[in-house]
Amino acid sequence: MSTKDYKRYLITSALPYANGPLHLGHLAGVYVPSDIYVRYLRQRNRDVISICGSDEHGVPITLKARKEGTTPQDVVDRYHSINKKAFEDFGISFDIYSRTSNKVHHETASEFFTTLYDKGVFIEKTSEQYYDEEASTFLADRYITGTCPHCGNPCAYGDQCEQCGTSLSPADLANPVSTISGSKPVLRETRHWYLPLDQYEPWLKQWILEEHKEWKPNVYGQCKSWLDQGLHPRAVSRDLDWGVPVPVEGADGKVLYVWFDAPIGYISATKELTPQWEKYWKDEETRMIHFIGKDNIVFHCIVFPTMLKAEGSYILPENVPANEFLNLENDKISTSRNWAVWLHEYLEDFPGKQDVLRYVLCANAPENKDNDFTWKDFQNRNNNELVAILGNFVNRVLVLTHKYFHGKVPEITGLLDRDKAVLDEIKTIAGDVERSLEVFRFREAIKTAMDLARLGNKYLADTEPWKLIKTDSERVKTILNVALQITTNLTLLLDPFLPFSMKTLRGILQFDQTSWDLIGSPDLLEAGHTIEKASLLFEKIEDEQVQAQLDKLMRTKKENEEPAEVALQKEEISFDDFSRMDLRTGTILEAEKVPKTKKLIKMQVDLGFEIRTIVSGIAEHYRPEALPGKKVCVLANLSPRKIKGIESQGMILLSENPEGTLHFVEPAADAINGSEIN
Repeated sequence: MSTKDYKRYLITSALPYANGPLHLGHLAGVYVPSDIYVRYLRQRNRDVISICGSDEHGVPITLKARKEGTTPQDVVDRYHSINKKAFEDFGISFDIYSRTSNKVHHETASEFFTTLYDKGVFIEKTSEQYYDEEASTFLADRYITGTCPHCGNPCAYGDQCEQCGTSLSPADLANPVSTISGSKPVLRETRHWYLPLDQYEPWLKQWILEEHKEWKPNVYGQCKSWLDQGLHPRAVSRDLDWGVPVPVEGADGKVLYVWFDAPIGYISATKELTPQWEKYWKDEETRMIHFIGKDNIVFHCIVFPTMLKAEGSYILPENVPANEFLNLENDKISTSRNWAVWLHEYLEDFPGKQDVLRYVLCANAPENKDNDFTWKDFQNRNNNELVAILGNFVNRVLVLTHKYFHGKVPEITGLLDRDKAVLDEIKTIAGDVERSLEVFRFREAIKTAMDLARLGNKYLADTEPWKLIKTDSERVKTILNVALQITTNLTLLLDPFLPFSMKTLRGILQFDQTSWDLIGSPDLLEAGHTIEKASLLFEKIEDEQVQAQLDKLMRTKKENEEPAEVALQKEEISFDDFSRMDLRTGTILEAEKVPKTKKLIKMQVDLGFEIRTIVSGIAEHYRPEALPGKKVCVLANLSPRKIKGIESQGMILLSENPEGTLHFVEPAADAINGSEIN
């Protein structure tokens, strides 16, 4: 079924955890793209509802409550209100922003579980799980930390490594530790219910890999990777006292796993919104789209669809346009380190500039790879694009209309070919924007939409009405009429992206229409129509404002820096021992991974007097292709030794940070190969 064949649209946005405030990474990854798409559909007069709410049952909630010495309910009540207001402040236009602690959600999640239970879908089994003997409790995945087997992060959680994004189970972790007591947990038997994903693997392969090849490469690729590795039954219950109780006799002290519970929140929120909820969830003529971040792909593309398929009466998501992560000033956004731009703080520092952040986050969206937000780019995009291109065009048109025609739209006295070409281009640009939005290419869409403002600026520059007014005022009437039509079309074309600014501009134009279908129509503003005087839509952001934000981040970084726990000094050696070491400078000429190893790289190193083969265990820290040309320090008189059948003729000096990261000890760039290091 093509996009235009659907009768209605159900748009869901990932439910944010109610354990902290929202930051710009949340907006960029999920909520700005979702809102743009929903606003566009509304402009197209589609039957669409936008669903979101607080995820209030995750273990992070209980961790937050324990840390603050309060209750989970207090935590979720506080952050639900804060985040709901933040979304409203940034114009994220959900039809409902619900919460999973609501009674309707508990009832809906319980009913869903019971339906699958009665159909015999679940596997019930007793297994060994980690137990904290000091706290006398079983440990949910997030109550366990340890070393990630994939990237070596020593602080990975039992369900996911937040450094590399890999989904994990507690058994995958090396050196597991309870976050409650800090003790090493032990294994004990406990009973749980499992969703047999492996039984649905053939169907998932057909549904995703064959029927949804149009999904974004990052989404399709991650799903394929999961399916290629083979799926396993996944627990849908947890030993916890906070959440939706498992509705089975004898299941005291057990709740539904948050990733079974949370997506059902989309259903319960729709029930809360409208008594006609079933037409959005159970009619094949509804198009369901999940907007999520990349860390939620497996749950929305594999787990939740399997739940819906097993239940049997629900539709499946037609697309899941997940974004990658947004970094901040070349560093990963981290709530624990306070390395973030919090939405409520942004509005304190930049009041009334919601659209500026929406624009920058869309223009720089991490659609296919992780991207970086920098305050300098924020300033440049505002000053060079919103102010210099869009704001400049609109302001000139409004000012000239008041200056030459007392604020009344002049009539067209005769269209030249260049005028007709410009007016025709409006529909062409709108068509391109529409095609980009329909396939969730929001960066492409906003760039193309801004081309209409660029077209307007070029049209004014080419026609120069400020010069013609002295000799041909009749021609100026046509020029400004055309320019005003461009301006009015901008309010329609840019409304999904910049809702606050375009509402202001429509007020100035005294134009109250928002329909997408009007774009390119003749005489959106009729001759004689009166417009208000110009006011600036955007203002320059000064260097001092940007520096203040950078200073704030640097203060945060210093506050969170901890003294490094460096290794203890080894026993003393004599000067004679040291003098026997022949340390030389060298340059890596070639480097390649040693086959069938994870850590080893074989290098050819130029020591000036000869070229040596050196094998080093650095493959987890450096890519071989990045090494040629790098200056290094080499222990040249170390006895050769065989490593994986290769004779290594020396050792390259490296430093090792407490967390295990390796760095070359590099000589000066102008050091001559073979020169001694004393």
